[in-house]
Amino acid sequence: MTDKLDDTDLARVEREEGLVAKGLAAGRIGTFTGAILGISTVAPGYTLTAAIGLMVAAVGLKMPAILIVGFIPMFLTAYAYRELNSRAPDCGASFTWSTKAFGPYVGWMCGWGMVIATIIVLSNLASIGVLFGYQFVGRVLHNDTIAALPSNTAVNIISTVVFLAIATYVSCRGITTSERVQYVLVGFQMIVLVSFAVMAIVHSGGASGHLSFDLDWFNPFTGLTLSAFVIGLTGSIFAFWGWDTCLTLGEECKDPTKVPGRAGLLCVLSILLTYLLLAVAVMMYAGVGTEGLGLGNKDNAENVFGALAYPVMGSWGGPLLLLAVFASSVASLQTTFLPAARTMLAMGTYGAFPKKFAQISPRTLSPVYSTVVAGVVTAVFYTIVTLLSERTLLDTIAALGIMICWYYGITAFACVWFFRKELFLSPQNFIYKLVFPLIGGAMLIWVFVLSVRESMDPGAGSGASIGGIGLVFYLGFGILFFGAILMVAMRAYQPAFFRGETLTMDTPPLP
Repeated sequence: MTDKLDDTDLARVEREEGLVAKGLAAGRIGTFTGAILGISTVAPGYTLTAAIGLMVAAVGLKMPAILIVGFIPMFLTAYAYRELNSRAPDCGASFTWSTKAFGPYVGWMCGWGMVIATIIVLSNLASIGVLFGYQFVGRVLHNDTIAALPSNTAVNIISTVVFLAIATYVSCRGITTSERVQYVLVGFQMIVLVSFAVMAIVHSGGASGHLSFDLDWFNPFTGLTLSAFVIGLTGSIFAFWGWDTCLTLGEECKDPTKVPGRAGLLCVLSILLTYLLLAVAVMMYAGVGTEGLGLGNKDNAENVFGALAYPVMGSWGGPLLLLAVFASSVASLQTTFLPAARTMLAMGTYGAFPKKFAQISPRTLSPVYSTVVAGVVTAVFYTIVTLLSERTLLDTIAALGIMICWYYGITAFACVWFFRKELFLSPQNFIYKLVFPLIGGAMLIWVFVLSVRESMDPGAGSGASIGGIGLVFYLGFGILFFGAILMVAMRAYQPAFFRGETLTMDTPPLP
């Protein structure tokens, strides 16, 4: 049995589901490569150094438990993505499937949520890359002035914009360039992170904040208030975000109906194991106190690995960890452009965005216009938010959790409705197309509602507020509301999509 879908079969799938080929480079990505690109987008090095502080501040010793709880809806939703992709492989992924299930308005808002979530995380990635880049150079040259440059707002913004421009250029060169770069960056990152975790555990006995391993760390049912649980879970869901990159590359995979789903599941499982190892390691070494190297120390909250690099790995290994987090942000910055650009490509192709977004470079077979737009909007977004809040990172992470829950939740429910006529035809259909997506979607929407409510409190983020309402609310729900206004404008500008003429809302034929 072949593992490759030929052009005739792919054309048949596209014809039956009313999909349109975009002109992307077909047949380039296999399961392992897809998983690597997913891991790269998740960026465990960047993600944990940014999210550990948020999770520890909310849930303390329960960080491993909250990571597992955050993994559950991601894992269940991954099955929804797998089933939808197996029937309707399309680079628009969540946008395309939610449109076919619920119609153009829900589809447009789902696509908007995905695109804006990517814009937010791209700004975060660039910021972390700049921070660790300067720290690495400063530590190697023993120059504290260089290491402290990111604290200067002007230098920070200019450096981040330049960094984004470089990443945009690399992403425009096509999927083949992205694949080659990622093997090196992801491999180096994972080796250093695992080495750091092992050294932290081995040397934890001599650290001042040392904690002995305790299985209760993995129990989410004790010692947590609802508000703490929600804030911590939002950080955890953010930590797993990005695995769906595998699904937006469906049209570029060797078998678009199978490879993306397999790659997504392999990605989320690999990330869970990595996170649990690192979470246990840093807790055993540094503890969760608010002094010194403690993970609860606000001075370390936005840069946990930066604080622990030298104490754990010493003068020779410390720079390697800084470089690994820098490599993590560089790798993810490049691959995170992939789902954003491909979603906008699909939205342009089907008329949900201006037709200009449907353009493909004939030389690189990549959506150059959409990629450049993503880069420019990210630079503008980062500049504005940085000027509004001195602790941008914390606010954007909290807001990102709202976006993720929004479009992942819609996609999970889209799976149930899309396959509604065949849910009870087999045990596999019942589990993978109904039970898993329904539970995952319900969990995500529940967290979305609670997160929006909590985000109105400035204390849920950095403390920054506008009119007494937390900046996180404006970055999260506020941007979704702005998307609804844009949708109304697009309906007047390009009505065909909203009349269901370019991407049909239908139920698939029974297999």
